[in-house]
Amino acid sequence: MPKTKDIQLIIDDPWLAPYQSDIAQRISYFEQRLEDMASSVGSLYDFAGGHFYLGFNYDKKLKGWWYREWAPAADALSLIGEFNGWNAEHHPLTQDEHGVWGIFVSDDSEFPLTVPGLVKVKVQNGLNDRDRLPAYIESAIQDPVSYDFSGQVTARSKYKWKDDKFKLESASSPVIYECHVGMAQEKEGVGTFREFADQVLPRVARQGYNCIQVMAIQEHPYYGSFGYHVSNFFAPSSRFGTADDLRYMIDKAHQFDIAVVMDAVYSHAVKNIAEGLNDFDGSDNQYFHKGSRGYHTGWDSKLFDYGRTEVLQFLLSNIRYWMEEFHVDGFRFDGVTSMLYHHHGEGVAFDHYDKYFKEGVDWDAICFLQLANHLIHEIKPDAMTIAEDMSGMPGMCRPVKEGGIGFDYRLGMGIPDYWIKLLKHTSDENWPVHALWDVMANRRFKEKTIAYAESHDQALVGDKTLSFWLMDKEMYWHMKKDDDNLIVDRGIALHKMIRLFTATLGGEGYLNFIGNEFGHPEWVDFPREGNEWSYKHARRQWSLVDNEDLKYQWLNDFDRAMIGLLKEYNVLAAIPAGQLNMDDENKVVIFERNNLIFIFNFHPDRSISDYKFHTPVAGRYKVILSSDDLKFGGYDRLDYSLMYESLSEEGGNQQLSIYIPCRTALVLQPV
Repeated sequence: MPKTKDIQLIIDDPWLAPYQSDIAQRISYFEQRLEDMASSVGSLYDFAGGHFYLGFNYDKKLKGWWYREWAPAADALSLIGEFNGWNAEHHPLTQDEHGVWGIFVSDDSEFPLTVPGLVKVKVQNGLNDRDRLPAYIESAIQDPVSYDFSGQVTARSKYKWKDDKFKLESASSPVIYECHVGMAQEKEGVGTFREFADQVLPRVARQGYNCIQVMAIQEHPYYGSFGYHVSNFFAPSSRFGTADDLRYMIDKAHQFDIAVVMDAVYSHAVKNIAEGLNDFDGSDNQYFHKGSRGYHTGWDSKLFDYGRTEVLQFLLSNIRYWMEEFHVDGFRFDGVTSMLYHHHGEGVAFDHYDKYFKEGVDWDAICFLQLANHLIHEIKPDAMTIAEDMSGMPGMCRPVKEGGIGFDYRLGMGIPDYWIKLLKHTSDENWPVHALWDVMANRRFKEKTIAYAESHDQALVGDKTLSFWLMDKEMYWHMKKDDDNLIVDRGIALHKMIRLFTATLGGEGYLNFIGNEFGHPEWVDFPREGNEWSYKHARRQWSLVDNEDLKYQWLNDFDRAMIGLLKEYNVLAAIPAGQLNMDDENKVVIFERNNLIFIFNFHPDRSISDYKFHTPVAGRYKVILSSDDLKFGGYDRLDYSLMYESLSEEGGNQQLSIYIPCRTALVLQPV
């Protein structure tokens, strides 16, 4: 077991020393799992090839299809489908000593498998006799009349990729566009992979984003779940198109030099029996924990048993499948907090290190996450993994060998929550600038954060987008450029400032949710019984930003300029920002990052002439970005041709003097 002096995580944070044995256990348990895989199948990579054995695989030599299913507690399995008239007597499976059932269906048999063809597997356990979708099925199709899902046998894709020139390191400082394919169109309906590729990706590229984070790719029976109740983990959602349509979308993104990160839901699964994995072999203890431990009351879904070898293989094979079959560049792991602890983080205040190591920690889940990160970076060394963890688990984004879990980034989930809290409960003149700084700067040493002002979470029905919190109903009547309105003016000014403040101070990556860059109004609400199955709020109104008469263009143009600045000056790759000036009375925050000076005056009405502050070095500075610029809907209160000189004072300090308009953000560059 590693000693404290050998664990880099503890060297960097000596307060973790009392948990040396727990952190060492992380490393040892992971290494033992790797060793077990190497001794049994050769390597972790080989272990993650379960989909080449289980599920449907064509045998070119024997000319036919193998179908295999792990169902140890089942009494009988039969393959049924269009090819045999859904007759269970024609194709019974046989079981081996490992609980795997299998059958070979020859192309020359009386009932050859048709491609594409609908199939299910009849699973018998005692008196239970259920028609199920194969666990490793790569396509699931819903009948438009009965709404019943069936599996579909598909041949290996012959898609010709054109992304050979794409270099993943171009997204090493990720500027992420979080998106949902289905709601990406303006029409009141479901968008497709190809529509997204042809109509939305060019917009993303023009804005300068170098990564898309795509939600809801894995098949899910209920559209309104936002893709978080997955039923078929190997199947792209058929409501958006075919698997090759998804390949086309990812290929197109790579041609725009945009990386593709996929929302990966390995924290839970839909509880549906007809479509999903729940009680597949009738044991209530196959893919998921038995009884109450296998059920998440808050999410109404099933919880994986990460300690079971076959479950590990299923999930790790799924990761390899998406990376190799669809050229996915990384994953945003959903619900990591729920995975880490038996209590799922519900009602727990993570106010002591004991909470991370001594109380209800799921070591099997931690090991799975370590193995997943190891596998992802073995397949693509520059791949990107992002953890959605609100608990602040130490080492989440540190290498396993250093005592960590292996993610590249964690989501800065406290940042958007704070902005919403501030807008809801604090008047502008009382914004606490020191608290603002603390929220943005609160991240662990050597652990990178994706900062964001709002994601899909803040836009869901029951809440509002930031633009709607700022402007509310005034957005319906006063968004024409020639229509002066104080509420809208305030909203536009703060919308720009909040985003720039978050992006430049809050982390090593930045994320925006689709449409929010131009202040998309209202909220997100998928069709459901409560809204009479309407798509009105499950779409994006691109016509608003395309209309040259509307103020949405100002926000969109500022977003493009901000993204350009982040990339051109390598702001996100730089070390964290350093304070230069904190002024609670005037609501001014000034900091330096990568030789740029960022100035924020949050005060609602106090513009300050000849504002003096210390700079790191003497020299001349010019304004390279101003939220007050006329082209961004500002008042144009600055002369952008001016140079500002930081002069040396007695004692070796340098001081710069500048006019700072109220509700304005400025970026200065030394010249």
